[in-house]
Amino acid sequence: MFPYKTSLHINRKSKEPLFLQLTNQFIHLIKEGKIPSGTKLIGTRSLAELLQVHRKTVVACYEELAMQGWLETIPKKGTFVPENLPLLKSEDYKGNEVSDNIDQIGFSYYKSNLPGKTIEKEEGWLYINDGVSDGRLTPTEDLAKIYRRISARKNITEHLGYISTQGNEQLRGVLASYLNETRGLSITKDHILITRGSQMGIWLSAQLLLKEEDIIVVGETNYASADITFLHQGAKVLRVPVDESGIDTVALEKICESQQIKGVYVTSHHHHPTTVTLSAERRICLLNLAKKYRFAIIEDDYDYDFNYNHAPILPLASHDVHHNVIYIGSVCKTVAPVFRVGYLIADKEFVNEASQVRGFVDRQGDALQELTFAEFIKSGDLDRHIRKVLKVYEKRRDLFCNLLKEELSEFFSFNKPKGGMAVWLTLNKKYTWNQVSDIAKKYKLAIGNVSRYDMAKTNHNAIRMGFATFNEEELYELIKRMKFTMKDLVNQEKSV
Repeated sequence: MFPYKTSLHINRKSKEPLFLQLTNQFIHLIKEGKIPSGTKLIGTRSLAELLQVHRKTVVACYEELAMQGWLETIPKKGTFVPENLPLLKSEDYKGNEVSDNIDQIGFSYYKSNLPGKTIEKEEGWLYINDGVSDGRLTPTEDLAKIYRRISARKNITEHLGYISTQGNEQLRGVLASYLNETRGLSITKDHILITRGSQMGIWLSAQLLLKEEDIIVVGETNYASADITFLHQGAKVLRVPVDESGIDTVALEKICESQQIKGVYVTSHHHHPTTVTLSAERRICLLNLAKKYRFAIIEDDYDYDFNYNHAPILPLASHDVHHNVIYIGSVCKTVAPVFRVGYLIADKEFVNEASQVRGFVDRQGDALQELTFAEFIKSGDLDRHIRKVLKVYEKRRDLFCNLLKEELSEFFSFNKPKGGMAVWLTLNKKYTWNQVSDIAKKYKLAIGNVSRYDMAKTNHNAIRMGFATFNEEELYELIKRMKFTMKDLVNQEKSV
């Protein structure tokens, strides 16, 4: 006789219904072979008495087990575990016991070898970033009001099903008008694909432009995630120098003269990571080269709105009369990274194709969020938010640069950026960023993977250090911890 009373347990405080508690326990016992195939179960009344539950609870349990195939009822004989129910194998095919390690995977797969991006943040630490907006300045109340208002509309159910993979039509229309006005573009909603941030736009562009061994040109210093995307696609990445005027178009032309390239990736407004701006002369030259050699320009305009010394410079896309530019941007940087709303803008045919590809990895975006941002932009709330945070970030840039110059000039050199949310910081050649990063941990300062700033391995000894996410008090604390770090590093050098 199976010991039902000691093997089955009822938790009356649990939110799970009693019959499901029993059902799941029976399944577990059957799978483990503790109630073998062919076993006849006791009657519902007897089991109810043993467990002190209502008979209907046991009846519901048996019916659920029968429906799932774990039990079968034979008229005038009773309820049984099916004879043909196979045991869950506890041994592998070689007769060796399977490991009890639940993290040991039971199949083979191809590893991507992509660098991880997950950061588990700990209290009390300061985390250096590439230049991220301060979430504390996000207009969450304004966005929440719009979201609630949209959700309360009588026709909201129209937006709760599947929509176009190209994105919400209303948002695309609003964005077309907004970008035409602010970026000097001349587009319609049909030229726009809504993405979940700039990275999706880069990935989709790579999927359509590049096959194995196709050539794409980037800066000698470049946005690491773009490099990794192109390399993972199997493309051949060629690099050209970057100076104070942006990527070297003379070097680019020499490459074009000797081999066919498929594209050029450029962050024209503020080069990532160095923050320099692509000059007007080189912009025109790049567009002319694209026309002559028929390659695409992937223009990642990730922080167009953040300029402190002058008005934003119009993107390459605004001068593109030959349809060579794929223009990528995002609301994430401007408002907060959590809002995954970006856009890819190109010729209609390319956008349609990108929409098809997007649909197989991400069927669609968040329609309600996209409607929210359509109203957020159309109402002028986005522009008001930009004007507000620009003043804040400019003050933080000035304070950060002044503190670096006053407190750490013997270790670091930099140019004060005209825009953006980060400084390109070059370390004295006597030291390495890996040394700095290791010691900084002692003072709860996380600098992260510094190798991502030198994919070409030129040993420029610089990293991109964001300032926008830190308030005044935090900037002082950041510099304080950097001073402690550098003091320890100097002492280590002396002791060697």
